[in-house]
Amino acid sequence: MKRTGRQPPPPSGAVEKRVQRRRNGRMEPAADLVAAEVPIALSYNGEPFAVMMATPDRLEDFALGFTLSEGIAAADDVCVIAVEPSLEGISIRLSIPETAAAALAERRRNLQGRSGCGICGTESIEAVLRPPPPVGAGAPTTVAALERALGELRALQPLNALTGATHAAAWADAQGALVCVREDVGRHNALDKLIGALAREGVDFGAGFAVVTSRASYEMAMKAAQAGIAMLAAISAPTALAIALADSAGLTLIGFARDDGCVVYSHPHRLSASASEAAA
Repeated sequence: MKRTGRQPPPPSGAVEKRVQRRRNGRMEPAADLVAAEVPIALSYNGEPFAVMMATPDRLEDFALGFTLSEGIAAADDVCVIAVEPSLEGISIRLSIPETAAAALAERRRNLQGRSGCGICGTESIEAVLRPPPPVGAGAPTTVAALERALGELRALQPLNALTGATHAAAWADAQGALVCVREDVGRHNALDKLIGALAREGVDFGAGFAVVTSRASYEMAMKAAQAGIAMLAAISAPTALAIALADSAGLTLIGFARDDGCVVYSHPHRLSASASEAAA
């Protein structure tokens, strides 16, 4: 994004950089807004657990959502003690019950997180492929509601509009109205931020559906199911392992969600062509 004259400081999650822009055969200096990406270190009860590369925005949402989507502790049992910036990155200290901390120690891992893959560095296959609990019944919805959510989401990604470098995860009610949107350079981080924000507000995960502006990898399906989300719609394709997990967890997994259609890969009963069909 080109910036000229006196401008307000960049919004949270964006950093201004001086660049050389070539246009119409000419090079000229310009200011450009790019997405911020920094190491975020998470520790529980004083013990380091993971370092993720993420956009430094809505970090309390991120910490809570990560804790829930990783099955570490329930929302009511998590307390964010401090968010501490430093020259190297940002540390987030959380407290959880001792029983949860003991269980966490059994699957201790040292993640070198990346914006492309949140499970890189996991120490065992069992830790990666842990089955989430089955999702609940969920709310039936319609194709029109999914299309409404997709349409609203286009206008609710301010950080991506400025930088062109972030994913979004959004929550819609059963009628497709968007309730919450979160952005991040990492697709899984955006979903964690969304889950955390919804949990902080006490939103019923069975009363709507999630939409993500990315592919539906295994991790995305796992995080959604772990949180109790019954339907996840992605604008790109799912992976085979994501479909297998969604099938076993009862998750309705949708890919290629566009204005002109979508593909339902598992549990299609929650998505109907019309409101009357959904009610039936």
